[in-house]
Amino acid sequence: MRVIIIGGVAAGTSAATEIRRNNKDAQIVIYEKDKYISYVGCGMPYYVSNEVERFDEIVPRQGEFFKAKHNIDVLTQHEVLSIDSHEKRLTVKNILTEEVFQDSYDKLVIATGAMSKMPEIKGANRKNVFPLRNINHMNNIKAFIESNKPRKAAIIGSGFIGMEMCESFKNLGMEVSLISRSSISKGIDIDLLDIIEKHLKDNGVNVYTNTTTEEIKQEGVVIGDGRIVEADLVLVATGIKPNVELAKKAGVELGVTGAIKVDKYMQTNISDIYSCGDCIEVYNAVTGKVMYRPLGSTANKTGTIAGSNICGKEVEFKGVLGTGIYRIFDMSVGQTGLSEEEAIKQGYDVISSRVQRHNKPGFMGGKPITIKIVAEKKSGKLLGAQVIGYEGVDKRLDVLVTAITLKGKAEDLMYMDLGYSPPFSTVRDPIYYAAVKLLKTP
Repeated sequence: MRVIIIGGVAAGTSAATEIRRNNKDAQIVIYEKDKYISYVGCGMPYYVSNEVERFDEIVPRQGEFFKAKHNIDVLTQHEVLSIDSHEKRLTVKNILTEEVFQDSYDKLVIATGAMSKMPEIKGANRKNVFPLRNINHMNNIKAFIESNKPRKAAIIGSGFIGMEMCESFKNLGMEVSLISRSSISKGIDIDLLDIIEKHLKDNGVNVYTNTTTEEIKQEGVVIGDGRIVEADLVLVATGIKPNVELAKKAGVELGVTGAIKVDKYMQTNISDIYSCGDCIEVYNAVTGKVMYRPLGSTANKTGTIAGSNICGKEVEFKGVLGTGIYRIFDMSVGQTGLSEEEAIKQGYDVISSRVQRHNKPGFMGGKPITIKIVAEKKSGKLLGAQVIGYEGVDKRLDVLVTAITLKGKAEDLMYMDLGYSPPFSTVRDPIYYAAVKLLKTP
């Protein structure tokens, strides 16, 4: 069996290594357009800020690793130009030599990922304006900072990358401004945003919300009311979109989100062509509806599932909750499942509770942690949760993820036998109080 994988990073390499685990004789080839085959994308903000000092901690594996350990042939800087699904052939270009050649496959995996969604803003092509989606972008930002010593940075967009880069730029001594066309931190309910926004401002970040970006000039970013937000460096973090042109031209069906449509086995509409990672749409484990939610964790899962099914194991994808967590300075923000706003839009009759408690006793240095739980009113079925605070946010978030995944109800949270000791928690965990309040909600 000859398997060709288009694209590396999380999904493509996960698919390749899973195939090798199950089939020692398969011929496995990865074609990757970029120079780098595998990297820790979520670690890029911390390399820019020098919190992570070594480049090889962000880019830990090159093609030689996959060949030596897994007998996988990796060809970087090779672009797949077209797919002929009838003949099971690819046309490939070596970017360095410009040689064009053909290759054939028995099974094909499309893991072409996603690309930065650059808005059409006048001045976005200036040399001090950058996206941050891949290692090349990261290196460009790092080189610009080292060469130009910018004093002021403006970030357009307040998703995970935008929020994390506030801290990164601030830690490099820059004045930082965050510009968002709506409220900050998509996926967090509006009644919690004051906590996040206050924390940004307390740490010296200038926050501009519910405003457009009109133009990027030499002196900075022109926002909707005509003011100029001064900036020597501008980061455009306005989201990403699936990279699907190659698949689309080959006749692979796209879904309602514009990403590649796959079944629970990562199979596309074309026989022997699978897809995984940030180029596919997934389904929400709460609603059962499709969504586009590109995350590194999901890319790894879907890559592994694609590899398993290519080897005949029939492993089903179970959906995602869209769980996400990020750090802004010393505060953590996490969310999973549906926000209250999303649940209402989906037609649920919801109840919610919000509590703020200490993550551990005051005598052990406890700090506030805020938990919001969203549930279906009639059944009590958990739909989603948001957690904001300091130490222990990840622990509470993962408890709530587990409860939602297992179709738990609000009352189940009251009886969980959670670990307790003063260095870690209060005797009754903040999750308990959030559940009690939810059950008392009329």
